[in-house]
Amino acid sequence: MHRRTAFVALLLCVLGPAATSLPDGAQDRAGWQAQYRRPEAIPFPSDNPYSDAKARLGRTLFFDPIFSGSGARSCASCHNPGLSWGDGLARAVGASQPAMALRSPSLLNIAWIPVLGWDGKFGDLESVAFGPILSTANMNRKEEDLLSALSAIGGYRRAFAEAFPDQEITRRTIEMAIATFERTIVSGSAPFDRWIEGDERAIGESAKRGFDLFNSKAACAECHRGWNFTEGDFYDIGSAQQDDIGRGRLFPNSPKRRPAEPIGADQTARPDDAGKSRSSCFPRHPDRRSGTVRATDLAALTTTRR
Repeated sequence: MHRRTAFVALLLCVLGPAATSLPDGAQDRAGWQAQYRRPEAIPFPSDNPYSDAKARLGRTLFFDPIFSGSGARSCASCHNPGLSWGDGLARAVGASQPAMALRSPSLLNIAWIPVLGWDGKFGDLESVAFGPILSTANMNRKEEDLLSALSAIGGYRRAFAEAFPDQEITRRTIEMAIATFERTIVSGSAPFDRWIEGDERAIGESAKRGFDLFNSKAACAECHRGWNFTEGDFYDIGSAQQDDIGRGRLFPNSPKRRPAEPIGADQTARPDDAGKSRSSCFPRHPDRRSGTVRATDLAALTTTRR
């Protein structure tokens, strides 16, 4: 079963008897379905419009280990197409192999995410690439060395000249090429999408009931809504701890940010709860300025190992 279909069906098992007390939901289903229709075109910014030459160049750059100081890592090391354009790990692995602080996000449907990074520090896709490239903990490549190495390769000189006539090989042209390719990374049509378009046989009745729950009593759609199951918003769900506060790092004084509430075995009568923190299960309105946690795309749900 396709992962999106499996996810909505899984809600029935998670919620158990709660599902049987719900009304059919079919009366609202058509309105909900309209919110999940796939877009007709990929959005490209006016200052970096699509071209075949640029996308081809970006793809070549994306898979080239020339971008790492060791010559062994490429963008695809953390964004593997075989792992839903992530790496399947709970934490990314850096240049010297220790686990990094954050997970590598999937690049699926990244063209529709308005701000990038787990804390939203990147204003557009073009500004992302050189963050990990220059990081000594990640790809560990110096900018001047990278530009020199690319310029020394005849094939790259020709590819850049085709993609960016009358321009040199620069950080900006590299950023634009990689971002153009990354915007073409779009999830394929799933049984769920075919159902949204009107094929009632594309998914089973249990998945349809799961969809009703997803958009009603379970309130999953408060954070995971739309065809991509996220709009890239940030939410404060009360899970911020110590320096792990997501977007709260950029807005440390925001009254919207709430630290996690510690809980202990004496409060829950469960010994294994000692030292844990409580997160709110209730939906919070998105606040891109201060929410601490990003609502992620559910497309890569099955490819991350704990």
